[in-house]
Amino acid sequence: MRIACVGGGPAGLYASVLLKLRDPGHDVCVYERNEVNTAPGWGVTFSVDLLHRLYRGDPASATQIQDSVISWQEQALHIRGSRNVLRGGDVYNISRARLLEILVTRARDLGVRIEHGKEVGSPADLADTDLIVAADGLHSRMRQAGNFQTTETIGRNKHIWLGSDKLFTAFGYLFAPTDKGWLWAYAYAINDKHSTFIVECTPETYAGLGFDAMPTDEALPVLERIFGEYLDGHRLIGTLGDGSKARWVNFRTITNDHWHSGNVVLAGDSAHTANFTIGMGTTLAIGDAIALAESLRDQGDTESALTRYEARRKAEIAAILAEARCSERWFENIARYVDLKPHQMGELLWARRSSLVASLPPRVGYMLHRARGRLYR
Repeated sequence: MRIACVGGGPAGLYASVLLKLRDPGHDVCVYERNEVNTAPGWGVTFSVDLLHRLYRGDPASATQIQDSVISWQEQALHIRGSRNVLRGGDVYNISRARLLEILVTRARDLGVRIEHGKEVGSPADLADTDLIVAADGLHSRMRQAGNFQTTETIGRNKHIWLGSDKLFTAFGYLFAPTDKGWLWAYAYAINDKHSTFIVECTPETYAGLGFDAMPTDEALPVLERIFGEYLDGHRLIGTLGDGSKARWVNFRTITNDHWHSGNVVLAGDSAHTANFTIGMGTTLAIGDAIALAESLRDQGDTESALTRYEARRKAEIAAILAEARCSERWFENIARYVDLKPHQMGELLWARRSSLVASLPPRVGYMLHRARGRLYR
């Protein structure tokens, strides 16, 4: 088969690796609009479950990934001078640039062609291709050119994806007050030099502090002052790996009624997005690549394989996407929780993926969740 993976992120690259491994006779090419060694974004997170799946799929790249990760067990809520440890578990962080470097090298070693700086505008540009894996992200041109019945929902809060030269060795939810409302950051180390530092706030706080009229370079010193107690004199970084500037955005939730149309199949953020507050984007993208490769291996014809892939993945990720929406709404309604005692807020922060949390008065939700925890301890 002649296979084109449009988009050189985790979904497109890992799909190319698996498809070439399954059948070295496939002619596989990855088209990535960014130039080589220019990876937008900072770090990604994933659990030990995904690491196990990576080893089953391709031990060679999995070993390199494991050798490059930073792991942590604790998540902690920091607010009003207190630090409240939430329940832990093994979680891995890796810089997006390093992850893509590993997958690019592995794909090329297997014979995959990778064309950086190549923008593919529509499936018509790949007319001689048997299968197009549309892994070109949130604003997928491949998806926009097809009939996938896409729904897009815009989140309420504003967030900006930054880096920092302070190393946060445990995952921190860092809350900082201002006279215009609260801001909070999600901070975690991605290598031995840098951390991801995502700042979020309500639209009222965003506008009240003037960020709506402030270029990124002017916003960074303001944010450094606001989060000064956590940064300890370290700086925030607003220039991304591709040279662009980070900017404030609203999260966009993408869903599609159909994941394949003709010879085009969606994967990763092209097919679905899960709010970043649950840290599952990379896990879902690589899971798509694994499921797609397995379906193509197990089914006799391409159409049957794509139908099976779509049905399987929709079922597998439905609960995760529902949890992501609950988590997003929890932070959109932060005023319900931020005046609780820190240990109460921390308990509900941990439980935020449950729809029950939003339907109960916060203190009632706290008591019920604590009681449930004692019952199943």
